[in-house]
Amino acid sequence: MLTTQEKQFSLSDFAGAEVAGLNQMKWELNQLPAVDIGDYIVNLPPERQAIAFRLLGKDKATDVFEYLPAEVQEDLISSLQAADVRQLVESMRPDDRAELFDELPARIVKRLLQQLSPAERQATATLLGYPEDTAGRIMTTEYVQLRDGLTVGEALEKIRCTDHDKETIYYAYVTDDKRRLVSVISLRQLIFTIPTVLVRDVASDRVIKAYTEMPQEEVAQIMKRYDLIALPVVDREDRLVGIVTIDDMVDVLEEEATEDIQKLAGVSGGDEAALSPPRVTVRKRLPWLLGNIVLYVGAASAIAPFQQVIALVPVLAVVMPILSNTSGNVAIQALSVTVRGLGVGEVTHADTLKILRKELLAGLGTALALGLALALLSLIWAVPTERWVAIVAGLVMVINVFVAASLGTLLPMGLKRLNLDPALISGPLLTTTLDAVGFLTFLSLISVALRIVGQ
Repeated sequence: MLTTQEKQFSLSDFAGAEVAGLNQMKWELNQLPAVDIGDYIVNLPPERQAIAFRLLGKDKATDVFEYLPAEVQEDLISSLQAADVRQLVESMRPDDRAELFDELPARIVKRLLQQLSPAERQATATLLGYPEDTAGRIMTTEYVQLRDGLTVGEALEKIRCTDHDKETIYYAYVTDDKRRLVSVISLRQLIFTIPTVLVRDVASDRVIKAYTEMPQEEVAQIMKRYDLIALPVVDREDRLVGIVTIDDMVDVLEEEATEDIQKLAGVSGGDEAALSPPRVTVRKRLPWLLGNIVLYVGAASAIAPFQQVIALVPVLAVVMPILSNTSGNVAIQALSVTVRGLGVGEVTHADTLKILRKELLAGLGTALALGLALALLSLIWAVPTERWVAIVAGLVMVINVFVAASLGTLLPMGLKRLNLDPALISGPLLTTTLDAVGFLTFLSLISVALRIVGQ
């Protein structure tokens, strides 16, 4: 057995090894890019996340914090000391801080706002005052601003001395005495221009800009169209209030694409993450699924009056699911292409007739092929006395394909014209509507045909 002295030595040795291990971990963590450290912390058990975060240097901790999911950020804020939290939040960029406050409970936001310096509190409150998903909400108030009368040399000196911590220095914005945006000049122009030349003589007065209440997807389209890495944002008086940077636009594009895809599938809110907790998944999906039952009651109601017709012609039970599924897929294809075109700015509501004409012309070939396919299948499955069903099935398939292509184009275009989100027309809603229309048309024509053939 170990003596008391040997036990003390062993425990001391173990503690030393643990400290050495933490020091090694601290050194290795601080060498990694912030985004990789964020991934590492997220994958740790919750009780070890705060320990790993405390090993980071001040600047590295701020960068890493901005890459962490909202739930991890909230846990860290709860576990860190008040002084550490205040220092962390104070050192964040205004736009990242505003995004964080959007995700946190109101009571925590109120406490954190009170801990900020007056200047940072004002900057954050200004951003939070703009509507969500607008240029004002996602912009940063950290940008390079130059006075109209500076020379190029003076501008470069100002950037070196006072603007080294701005979010981006690749563009500098020239304003007048009332802070109105006058012109813009790139860092490249400043570097390659003679220092004694006035900035206003080389800056461009054709400034591409956004307004504070412009939707964020429009901001993304402008930056994509003109290959900009930063876009100035002005208020209604044309005063410069901030800039939107390309890293924020990458997040916006991902967010908008995710939202549109999930809305088309009937996921409420369009912001469910793949690793969301089960309760979040249920909350996001169940409303649409329950709503779908209600919608399908309508489709079933279209079938209910024709139960006797289906009993007389059993092959209808085989043909109807194919009719429903195929026309629904045609609608979703048209809907997806149209919503995507509107989302990335390829088309506007003014192009409605062009797109509709294209869809109908393409639908002509599709409708004939699908109608022929369904007619042939009906001939195979029907008994000899019911083969006339093939003609009706083929005809209804052609009609339904044209209706599907038209609705998949016109509905999102109509919503866009009303300044609503085109993705509000979800796939389940559209396919259920088509089912009701298709079944009612098909069974009505079958009933007419039965009277003609005397059954």
